[in-house]
Amino acid sequence: EVQLVESGGGLVQSGGSLTLSCAASEFTNYAMSWVRQAPGKGLEWVSTINSLGTNTEYAHSVKGRFTISRDNAKNTLYLQMNSLKPEDTAVYYCHAYSPRTGTNYWGQGTQVTVSS
Repeated sequence: EVQLVESGGGLVQSGGSLTLSCAASEFTNYAMSWVRQAPGKGLEWVSTINSLGTNTEYAHSVKGRFTISRDNAKNTLYLQMNSLKPEDTAVYYCHAYSPRTGTNYWGQGTQVTVSS
């Protein structure tokens, strides 16, 4: 039911910045997350924001460098990434969780490549 579409990925140099966006068909009542998958690796949780955008959490590997935010009026989730490192190279997925149904929704992913 919920459709998520990521955008904003690309190629950047180490130390650079990039902002990812996730456009959602439904949004307001869902906690949202960013999850990434590096080449040949498993899924790694990056960050989560609650439905109101008042509480955020980050993986230790990105804390202090990444900022998650949301605009409920636009049904859009963001991930501002600063001080990017080659190890940040991955496909970044937008994730929505419905606490009412316990359902997880995923976007198609957007590629982020950080060169040294």
